[in-house]
Amino acid sequence: MLRLAAASLTGTAIEFYDFFVYGTAAALVLGPLFFPTFSPLAGTLAAFGTFGAGFVARPLGSVLFGHVGDRRGRRPVLFASLLLTGASTVAVGFVPSYDRIGVAAPLLLLLLRFLQGLGLGGEWGGAVLLAAEHAPAGRRALWSSFPQIGPAIGFLLANGVMLALSASLTDAQFALWGWRVPFWAAGALALGGLWLRSSLAETPQFLEIDEPARMPFAEVVRHHWRLVLLTAGALSVGYAVFYAVTTWSLAYGTERLGVSRTVMLTCVMAAVVVKGALTPVMALLGDRYGRRPLCLVGCTASALWMCPMVALLASGQPLLMFLGFTGALVAFITMFAVVAAYLPELYEPRVRCTGAAVGYNLGGVLGGALTPIVATALAEHSGRVPWAVGAYLTAIALLSLGCFALLPETRPVAVAAVEPVAG
Repeated sequence: MLRLAAASLTGTAIEFYDFFVYGTAAALVLGPLFFPTFSPLAGTLAAFGTFGAGFVARPLGSVLFGHVGDRRGRRPVLFASLLLTGASTVAVGFVPSYDRIGVAAPLLLLLLRFLQGLGLGGEWGGAVLLAAEHAPAGRRALWSSFPQIGPAIGFLLANGVMLALSASLTDAQFALWGWRVPFWAAGALALGGLWLRSSLAETPQFLEIDEPARMPFAEVVRHHWRLVLLTAGALSVGYAVFYAVTTWSLAYGTERLGVSRTVMLTCVMAAVVVKGALTPVMALLGDRYGRRPLCLVGCTASALWMCPMVALLASGQPLLMFLGFTGALVAFITMFAVVAAYLPELYEPRVRCTGAAVGYNLGGVLGGALTPIVATALAEHSGRVPWAVGAYLTAIALLSLGCFALLPETRPVAVAAVEPVAG
């Protein structure tokens, strides 16, 4: 289990590195380079629009790769998704800016971001099922939480590189070529991940399936549509909170508050370290007390903390911003540490790869794609403290709380024995 969990963690870390490095670049530099004819606000909104394209692609990737995972096995998904995401990320680093090729530049950026999202949409389902379907029932949340640590590591890698470059280069050097370096580095990471995954075995629960679903997505839509919509709504708060902290706040802090890139990145990264360290702790609580109670607690904490978080951010003081970010990400990981076990347990094995991944990634569209754009627009018309952003995030948390309340508990029933929730 340790070797399998390490392989899952490494793969998700690499894929989320690819995904996050784009979000940081969108917050810090892509607007002026690829949308120079826009005002600063419109340029940031346009950059976040290309960022959101990755989330739109993720449910499509979960359908495509989920079909492969439910028909051919979880293992092929792990290779194909990593290869697609890695290649498209490296390509972003070579896209010329607007002043060289005009409107083709943002169009290429949009296409590559879409391909990034397509690959990541398949990665989560494959990596999580690799851990969940090998794990013993009593420790499934713990072992399944390893892929959920991957995003924290990927974020720290992406932003660590950005932080080092931002601190060591002038603004002109960073805008000219420095921001491209993290994208080029994705190629080496992807090759390492493919090598690590080359020795993985197929999951025993997939091998036990007598008759794989012929059209997994059609079966999910026909029999589990309500479950998919509930999980998407439930998980939207996690995406909204995470990307409000890690993407929108970077743009808001640097552009509106005048805080340096280095300080903002350091505050966010420190909060992500706390989140990553607490992931297995929350997962153990999920094995002990259940998945649904942890999710309800995390949602409630998110609803209560969003307005204090934006007030602490608006202070512009590093320690207070760190406190605000940390509280938000602790609430986030209280939910997301257990969803890697929770979502697969809600579906029967023959459609699990598709069902769990589609619900998870639809939540990304609702919470992740829109949040940086909506928050940026709301903050523009707010005073010193962007209370409207806090209210928006609180509303999403309350929506998710209602969805989690309608979902069933799955612990400690073994995965294979859980009855699917029919639509």
